Amino acid sequence: MPPIAMIVTALAVLLLGLGYSSWRLVTIAPMTPALRWIVLGLWLGAFALSLGSLLLRGGLSVALTRYTYPFSTSWIFWLLYLVLLFLALDLLRLIPQLRPLLAPSWPLAGVLGLLIVGIFAWGSYRYQQKVRVALELTMAKQLERPIKIVGISDLHLGYTIGREELSRWVQLINAERPDLILIAGDLVDGDVRPVLEDRLAELVNQLEAPVYACLGNHEYLGGEAREKGFIRQTKIQLLQDSVATFEDKLYIIGRDDATNRRRRSLRELTAGLDRTRLILLLDHQPHHLEEAEQAGIDLQLSGHTHRGQVFPINLIVDQLYERSHGYHRRGATQYYVSSGIGIWGGKYRIGTQSEYAVITLRPQAN
Repeated sequence: MPPIAMIVTALAVLLLGLGYSSWRLVTIAPMTPALRWIVLGLWLGAFALSLGSLLLRGGLSVALTRYTYPFSTSWIFWLLYLVLLFLALDLLRLIPQLRPLLAPSWPLAGVLGLLIVGIFAWGSYRYQQKVRVALELTMAKQLERPIKIVGISDLHLGYTIGREELSRWVQLINAERPDLILIAGDLVDGDVRPVLEDRLAELVNQLEAPVYACLGNHEYLGGEAREKGFIRQTKIQLLQDSVATFEDKLYIIGRDDATNRRRRSLRELTAGLDRTRLILLLDHQPHHLEEAEQAGIDLQLSGHTHRGQVFPINLIVDQLYERSHGYHRRGATQYYVSSGIGIWGGKYRIGTQSEYAVITLRPQAN
């Protein structure tokens, strides 16, 4: 679907959801006309604030945007779950025996409110619980010793994820004592200003192993040049359609993000490499996994999908990718698609997880 068509479709769905949720909010309980106008005004005002702060984010001060951006991105999830709960309610009302119980009332409104609060309290708790994914991968190629990798993606550093949270992640990663750290894109959420103001480069430089990263689509959303300026302040070795050698034992390829339609092909990037060595690939968006298999990649690390972040978007995302999350294999090529250690917008994980992968590459037993 062309970008313009996608934007128009998304806007139409948003307005449809807004209209439906607005109608149901003012009819969930018997309200006076004045109270209905107040409820409607608050809900539509939240929408206006959300939309305005997203569109004007670049022109607002960092101090103000620290409040408006988390609110506006959380509002989108609140809208989704209000629509889902109201739809469920309307479907249940089709059952004659349930209609008297589900008639508009203040107790029903109270139950709905408690459900919303409970869902998002659980989602917030789940987000804070970082899942350690342990992978023991046998490599067909020669290795002198096992190599331990911590693989992460989608940090989305910025207005919602700042110094305190990044510090906890650095401690988690260092506790693993990895040989190297791989970051599969979206290091920055899109605006580098809060990242620079919070001096997050200082924390990144506390990582106790070599760090390699590729760009993600959010680096492009925020201005690729400025994001790379932040990365240059860190110990991260950025691989943008380039190849690095780790300890003369393996290659690490970092593909530019698919946002750059002129990025180099894997065939070009692997030309001239010693095929007896392991070849690892960082490619932010896990599209066309067959390309890595055809290019002889041994292990690909990707992110981008967040696996939809919340239910039921995860079910949709699962249908859009050959593998939207987790371990995968095609022939001799192994893959791990991370659902991300960070998150976009509201800090909720409902039906998905925030994670970091601890990958041990082991030689094949003789």
